Order: sequence, then structure tokens, then C-alpha cells
Amino acid sequence: MKLLLAIDNSEYSVEAIREVAKRPWPPKAIVRVNSVVEPVTPPPTELWYDAGGSLERVQQEMTKRATELTQKTSESLKRKGLKIESAVREGDARSVIVDEARKWSADLIVLGSHGYTGIKRLLLGSVASSVVSHAPCSVEIVRRKQTKKSR
Repeated sequence: MKLLLAIDNSEYSVEAIREVAKRPWPPKAIVRVNSVVEPVTPPPTELWYDAGGSLERVQQEMTKRATELTQKTSESLKRKGLKIESAVREGDARSVIVDEARKWSADLIVLGSHGYTGIKRLLLGSVASSVVSHAPCSVEIVRRKQTKKSR
């Protein structure tokens, strides 16, 4: 079984990681920990002038953090006895996750969801919704358990 675990540096991804870690997967299961670095979009005033490569430095820092996150997550899951691979990709998370699952022939994609609805979902988009709609395999969306106070 090939499981693609798509993560970012959010509390919602932490829930997805916990869910993968606590389950009894088949002995030959492979988990690919995947993080996507979205391209930095410059403010309009910087479209014609990049102040000394600062946008490139920001992109490099984001890639470094994503790499550290996937390594930390991979090590954590290895301690649970899982076979792990990791990958950091650049691009739009919605399409990169689906493309990665397709190219790797994943059997399942697991990712966390912010659970936005209404106008927030419209304005911010929904990676989870897009992945569910376009994935070549099954998708599990992990949400945080809500307490009575957070409703």
C-alpha cells in the first residue's frame, strides 16, 4: 500500500500525522511524506524590482522549512515502524498533491483540513476539496476534533 501524507506547518497537518501514526498499516505499506512550497507572489511594487534577491531568499527559506518539516515528520513516523519516503515539491498545492499521487501511484492520500466554509472557503480556496475532486485514488481528510467551546 502506498500512502501519500500531504503536510504543511499547520495544526491540521499535525492531526493528519497523528492519524497516520496511530493506525495499523499493512506490513509493506510505504508512507510518502509530502510538503508543497507555494511560489512567492511579489507585491505589485516589486514586480519590476526585486530588492537584491529578497524574493528568492524567501522562497529558499520556505523550502528549507518544508524540508525540515518533512524530515522531522518522517523520523517520527519511522519510530512507529513505518517505511517512509519524503518529498518537497514547489507549485500550487492543489495540483502538486494530485500530480504526486498520480506519478507515485498512491493508493491513499491523507491530509488535514482547515474546514473553511462559506466566504472563507471561496476567498482562501480549499486544497482538501480540490484534492478530493481530482485525486486518482481515495482521499482521507482529517479534521481536528471540535470541543463544545470551539463550535
